[in-house]
Amino acid sequence: MYSKFCETMKTLRKQRGLNQEQMAETLGVSAQAVSKWENGTADLSTANLLALAQLFGVPAEELLRATIDGYFENSTQKN
Repeated sequence: MYSKFCETMKTLRKQRGLNQEQMAETLGVSAQAVSKWENGTADLSTANLLALAQLFGVPAEELLRATIDGYFENSTQKN
């Protein structure tokens, strides 16, 4: 996963006053999964992406845009 997506997810979680355990419980995943998503060490499924968008009250496209933007930022930094 890309850092911009990870930061967006963490920011949205904190804005809603949720800790990782609360978010995990709401999504039906482990707190470890949430931690890995936020640290960029694991990818989330499409179903979880859609659930996150619903939880945060944002369009899934906004979360995907953070992923795409992060991809292009990482690509240009490597060149």
